Amino acid sequence: MARQSKKRPQKVKVTEHIVTISELGWHGDGVVELDGKKIFVPFTLAGESVRIGVTGSRGGLMEIFQAAPDRVDPICPHFSHCGGCAVQHLAEGPYRDWKRQIIVTALANQNIEAPVAPLIDAHGKGRRRVTLHVRYEDGQVLAGFMQANSHRLIDIDHCPILVPELAKATDMARDLARALGKNLKPLDIQLTATETGIDCAMRGSVELDMNARMDLSDCANAYDLARITIDGDLVLERRVPTLTFGAAKLALPAGGFLQATKAGEDALAGLVLEAVGDTAKVADLYCGVGPFALRMARSSSVLAIDSDAAAITALKRAADFTVGQKPVTTEVRDLAKNPLYVDEIKTLDAIVFDPPRAGAEAQVLEILDAKVKTIVAVSCNPATFAHDASLLTGGGYSLEKVTPVDQFRYAGHVEMVGVFRR
Repeated sequence: MARQSKKRPQKVKVTEHIVTISELGWHGDGVVELDGKKIFVPFTLAGESVRIGVTGSRGGLMEIFQAAPDRVDPICPHFSHCGGCAVQHLAEGPYRDWKRQIIVTALANQNIEAPVAPLIDAHGKGRRRVTLHVRYEDGQVLAGFMQANSHRLIDIDHCPILVPELAKATDMARDLARALGKNLKPLDIQLTATETGIDCAMRGSVELDMNARMDLSDCANAYDLARITIDGDLVLERRVPTLTFGAAKLALPAGGFLQATKAGEDALAGLVLEAVGDTAKVADLYCGVGPFALRMARSSSVLAIDSDAAAITALKRAADFTVGQKPVTTEVRDLAKNPLYVDEIKTLDAIVFDPPRAGAEAQVLEILDAKVKTIVAVSCNPATFAHDASLLTGGGYSLEKVTPVDQFRYAGHVEMVGVFRR
């Protein structure tokens, strides 16, 4: 059974209403308008008649009078409590339509007409990385997720959307925390399933003594962990956490970023490779550890740029040790503050960019002046993707197609790949 950490309740004004939900919003909350104001109600669906308790712009579901025909039973007992999934209660067909429509609506808001392909299911075997919050309360070690819009930690026994290798993720997190003994403080523990085992990156300003180090080593042996780091510092490494990108083998930096699922990475990379084809020289901007760059190097010379120095170091090493690839040139650079400029871009035949959720406006403005033939935009934020797309289409590019990729099953997130030509 889920347990939740104790917080002193705050008195808030709650008003009750019986309403009919008008639509399912971008983030997976039902939406209804009250007194000219949009109210967002988690765990409801369009057309449902419900009783809600409203505080500000948020509504809490109290009772369902008439359920939508698309409502299904959630797959997880922690759904609606743990703060993770948003839409386990929506049937598969409408769910796929909803995720695709998020992108269609974002483009329409920018007056962009473009073909949007059907949603690609990229859940695969499940999420290969998870960050668990760990706290010590009332003599117990709690591990789980923060309840939505709250600082309340929900302790869970398992998470069914993770890969099988992470089936015992919460047990691992608790035992790792217990190994710290008297040094136990609030922690975030990121667990990543790699080809050589689970990489554990702990964050929480922990000071280790010899007993804690020995207990962590025992824990690593018990769960066959590949590596443990704390705040970026190596504690132990039984094996190098390794991933394969195309023909390249990459040693994952501690706490390194990866696409959420292996199937998602493969789907996104496949769309990128299809778009750039046998282009002679391509830039991979916001490249991370290089899941696109190292694959594209099979047939193209690649310029790979990211602000994460550890990611770039790992990418460069992987490229240097891969036989039969075209050259990969790397650079550590903050493209939001210091974008690739026109004179640098003019030597390129294609550009791939996969920016943070804030988008890539500064870089896009430079691309417009350089007039590169092919642009491939990868994004996890429909709104900023649409904004960047409006700049590109307004500057002479046509948006050939957009493909939604769903590696965040049950969440209000969707990846997309847009191909621009001029």
